[in-house]
Amino acid sequence: MCDRKKTLFLEELQWRGLLQDKTPGLEDYLAGNDLPVAYVGFDPTAPSLHIGNLVTIMLLVHFQRHGYKPIALVGGATGMIGDPSGRSDERQLLSQDALRHNQQGIRRQLEHFLRFDDSPNSAELLNNYDWTHQFDLLSFLREVGKHISVNYMMAKDSVKLRLEKGISFTEFSYQLLQAYDYFWLYQNRNCKLQMGGSDQWGNITSGTELIRRKAAGNAFALVCPLITRADGSKFGKSSGQNIWLDPQMTSPYRFYQYWLNTSDEDAIKYIRIFTLLTQEAIEDLSRQHDQAPHLRVLQKAIAKDVTCRVHSTDAWQAAEEASAILFGRGTTAALHSLSEEDLLSVFDGVPRHTIPHSRFKQPLSVMELLTAIAPVFTSKAELRRLIQNNGLSLNKEKITNPEQPISSSDLLQGKYLLIQKGKKNYELIILE
Repeated sequence: MCDRKKTLFLEELQWRGLLQDKTPGLEDYLAGNDLPVAYVGFDPTAPSLHIGNLVTIMLLVHFQRHGYKPIALVGGATGMIGDPSGRSDERQLLSQDALRHNQQGIRRQLEHFLRFDDSPNSAELLNNYDWTHQFDLLSFLREVGKHISVNYMMAKDSVKLRLEKGISFTEFSYQLLQAYDYFWLYQNRNCKLQMGGSDQWGNITSGTELIRRKAAGNAFALVCPLITRADGSKFGKSSGQNIWLDPQMTSPYRFYQYWLNTSDEDAIKYIRIFTLLTQEAIEDLSRQHDQAPHLRVLQKAIAKDVTCRVHSTDAWQAAEEASAILFGRGTTAALHSLSEEDLLSVFDGVPRHTIPHSRFKQPLSVMELLTAIAPVFTSKAELRRLIQNNGLSLNKEKITNPEQPISSSDLLQGKYLLIQKGKKNYELIILE
C-alpha cells in the first residue's frame, strides 16, 4: 500500500508529460511518515505570470491534489538579481517598487490554482526577500559562499552557456541565492523537494548540495520538460507577444483563442499538461478527435478547461460567444458586449473603412452610409440586391430596408459598425 501511494504522484506526472528528471530517493521521501513539502519559485519580473508559468504551477497543483503540501515562492530578492538560465543576455534589474507591484499580481493569480486554507496540506505563499534582505555580504559569503566551489558553479549549464558572451557577477551569484532559498525552506519549513522546469536543474541541485554540505541533510529535485510547439516556435507567445494570465494584459478572448488555435499535435500534448481531466477522459476525447479532427474537440476542451480556471466560466462563455460571431452564430448582444480590444481581435484582417466622426450625421440611412460615405458597396443596386436576398446585416441584425436609419446608439464601443455580406464576408467601419 505504501509503495503504491508513493508512486501515484510521479506516475501522474509521467503520463501527463510533466516529468523529465528527478534525483534518486524521491519515491522513498514521498512515502515517508512526514508530510512531504515541495516548492516552486516564481520571479516577479512582470506584473503577471504568463502561460509558460502554468507548467510549473501544475506541478504544485498535482502535488497538493495527491495530499502533499505545496509552497509557492515569490522571488522578491532573486527577482532583483535575475536568473541567467535559458537567457543569452543580461536581464534588466527592476526597482523595489516595481517588484512589489509585480508580487501582488502574482500572488492573486496563484490563489486561483492552489488551496490556501487551514488544512495540513494547505498551500503556502512566501517571499524570499523576507529572509534575504537583512543578510549582509560578509555573512552571506561565510554562511553560503564557502560551501559551494566556483568549479561546481561553473559546471552548470546556465553558467557555461553564458561564458562566451559574458555573465556578470550579479547573475553568477543567482545560483547561490536560489540554493540558500532551498536551504532556508529546508530548515524552516521542512521542505525537501524543489520542482521546476528542466532549465532550473542546475540551480535546484545547487540547493540540494548546499543542504548536504551545510546541514548534512538529504533533499531532492524534480524537473519537467520545457514545453515547445510542434512548429518549433516558443510556447506561450502569439505574434511574438506573451500570453499573460492577467486579463488586463491578455484579454480572456485572446487567451481562449491561443488554446483554440493550437495544432492537433500540440493539443494531444497540452491537454495532458494543462488540464485536470482524467486519463480516461483524455483518451475518450482523443478518440473523438481522431474521428472528426475538423471539430477540434481537443482544442475546445483545453480552451474551456484552462480559460475557466485562469479567468472564470463567464469569461470562457463570453470568449466562446465572441468566437462564434465569426461563423455567423453570435448574437447582437454578444457583439455589443465585446471590449474594443476583443472586437478588433475578432475581426483582425477584415477590410476597414475609416470615416470622420463629423460625417456620421443624423438622420443617416443604410444606403447613404454604405454607398456615399463608406464605400462598402460600389452601387446602390448592389446593396439593394443583397438586401432582397436577405444577405446584409449590420451589427449581426438583418437589414430589410435600404432606407433604415442608423443612429449613434448602433455604434459598437461608440465608434464601430460591423457590416456582414453573406455568411462570412465582414467589413468594419471605424469613426474617427
